[in-house]
Amino acid sequence: MTDSKKRNQYFQDIRHLHRTLAPIVLLPLLLTVITGVVYQIVDLAGKGDAFNWLLDWHKGHFGTLNLEVIYPFLNAFGLCILLFTGMSLWLHMRRTTKKRST
Repeated sequence: MTDSKKRNQYFQDIRHLHRTLAPIVLLPLLLTVITGVVYQIVDLAGKGDAFNWLLDWHKGHFGTLNLEVIYPFLNAFGLCILLFTGMSLWLHMRRTTKKRST
């Protein structure tokens, strides 16, 4: 297999990983952001005690399912992988666009 084919296969694998992981990581990240913002607004209004369940969701405590210990690490790990794969794809796209224009 030539270098060009290996490189193309690598970026196809990266693209597949990014497309597969993005929807999975999206829900926990959105949940973390939304619950954090809403809780902060409620707390600033002086009603934070009535909405402690929002803080529980924000930390990863979902009723009987308690992920507080690993939830932030899973969010961070997923986001780092998406950043790495997204940047790799973006840089690859820029390189191939420059090569075609010259």
